[in-house]
Amino acid sequence: MTTAYDFSFRSIDGGPLPLTNFKGKALLVVNVASQCGLTPQYSGLEALWQANRDKGLVILGVPADDFGAQEPGTEKEIKTFCETRFAVDFPMTAKEHVIGADAHPLYKWVATELGDAAAPKWNFHKYLFGRDGTIAGTFGSRTEPNAPDIAAAIKDALAG
Repeated sequence: MTTAYDFSFRSIDGGPLPLTNFKGKALLVVNVASQCGLTPQYSGLEALWQANRDKGLVILGVPADDFGAQEPGTEKEIKTFCETRFAVDFPMTAKEHVIGADAHPLYKWVATELGDAAAPKWNFHKYLFGRDGTIAGTFGSRTEPNAPDIAAAIKDALAG
């Protein structure tokens, strides 16, 4: 059975970032963009990370330029922006595609498992994976990181 742990990214710093690094933890994967009207969600994601990292939650930011060309920068520029504007210190990947033929394999897998309707429609789409690496929830771009449905799903994923 395929799980999120079967996939790997490149880190925003250029090194390998296999999701097996997070085995046994709940994982919230979010496609992010620096020049989007939803970019302030970085603050909520960082707060969620700070509040739950010791309980076993990992937030993983995946910069993507697939929607409105709102992530035009290099990895270095993206990292600097996130650290200086939002004090982000959760893990981030190198820039990836999250939709279409060139989408990262994790995103293709979720779309295969849940159907094309589960593919991101905009920046800041969120996928939650349980401690076992299975898909535990998907949340649209406008769902804030502190929304009650995300909090409930994270609580369940951490308990599981």
